[in-house]
Amino acid sequence: MSLRHFLTTQDYSRAEIDALLEQAAAFKRSPRGQQLAGKSVALLFFNPSMRTRTSFELGAFHLGGHAIVLSPGKDAWPIEFRPNVVMDGEAEEHIAEVARVLSRYVDLIAVRAFPKFQDWSVDREDAVIKAFAQYATVPVINMETITHPCQELAHALALKERFGDLTGRKYVLTWTYHPKPLNTAVANSALLIATKMGMDVTLLCPTPDYVLDERYMAFGEQNAKENGGSLKVSHNIEEAYSGADVVYAKSWGALPFFGRWENEKPIRDAHKHFIVDEAKMALTNNGVFSHCLPLRRNIKATDAVMDSPACIAVDEAENRLHVQKAVMASLIAQR
Repeated sequence: MSLRHFLTTQDYSRAEIDALLEQAAAFKRSPRGQQLAGKSVALLFFNPSMRTRTSFELGAFHLGGHAIVLSPGKDAWPIEFRPNVVMDGEAEEHIAEVARVLSRYVDLIAVRAFPKFQDWSVDREDAVIKAFAQYATVPVINMETITHPCQELAHALALKERFGDLTGRKYVLTWTYHPKPLNTAVANSALLIATKMGMDVTLLCPTPDYVLDERYMAFGEQNAKENGGSLKVSHNIEEAYSGADVVYAKSWGALPFFGRWENEKPIRDAHKHFIVDEAKMALTNNGVFSHCLPLRRNIKATDAVMDSPACIAVDEAENRLHVQKAVMASLIAQR
């Protein structure tokens, strides 16, 4: 059997996604198990984390496993990822050795590595996690790079808990203001999972510059076609919110401005009114609101929205623990 990784949900069929969500729901009802008994996972964080680190460490513990947390460049040697390079810079060891050595020690490797935000043509290659997958001889899990598949599953589980079948539900993925340009990972992932679940998805953003990478738009179109949903882009707030069942908010930087963020800032600053507030939510079909967290209150969404019964952001965050157990248990079981 070939080695199976969890790098993106686009590599998984709808049936496989449904099976992971069913297992996650089972873990939520009965949190403890022995699926990882005697097993270990290395968690490599190239970027900060709170929910991801906590939920993965606890998830491994709940299933009888052990997690090792590493921060390359801080408590572990800096790593070189480029092939055929003369290593005369900061990096002390190459991914070819790192991944193979860790594979001798642990049963799973999980990686969190954000893009550099300088050149999207480089960042979209997702070189760090792909290099781990290339050289590792154990399954590799994406803890967020240019997609965030674990967040996708937690989001989908929270929505299924609220609605049951998601097919045909109106889903709005809305851009929101943030004082800094942010990763498109969660937006990419929200688009993937919402279309894979057969929802009618509207990507709401201020201008065409904020439309997501063509690869993820194409995946979304493909998913929608295969699962009975739809995908469209809107720049009209009222039209997008009208009748929505789900509003999912995220900030992200405009791809054409990668490496030129000073030119993007005036556009971003002109659209602070994309904040999710009570007036916009009143246009929905008694819709729910969510966000991956962390969220800057009264920047991305108002206090009233965050504190309302319609907000399922904390439910989604809790579900990270359960879906990640499902992913780890599934990958161990397939070995």
